[in-house]
Amino acid sequence: MKTVSLLLVSNIFMTIAWYGHLKYKSAPLWGAILVSWLIASVEYCFQVPANRIGSYQFTAAQLKTIQEVITLLVFSVFSVVYLKEQLKWNYLVGFMMMIAAVFFIFKKW
Repeated sequence: MKTVSLLLVSNIFMTIAWYGHLKYKSAPLWGAILVSWLIASVEYCFQVPANRIGSYQFTAAQLKTIQEVITLLVFSVFSVVYLKEQLKWNYLVGFMMMIAAVFFIFKKW
């Protein structure tokens, strides 16, 4: 649970760093880059420990899958709440396909 919690916090910072500036398109690009890098540096403080701790329990592929699922969940909420974008049906279908990928990656064959 510690790995998932750290990845969740990491992805919140990552999403803000990567997409938060889209609401401020009139701001200079260099400013957006600088602020994004500052936010991303905080993100790494959670991402690196999450992967280190998680590597004792999960494979690298499993860690990456967990991270991608969390990223999609965080981004979905962020895009609807902060960017005021609609969550379309085809996005949901794509997310369901990611859930299928989780099944195949975590299934003990």
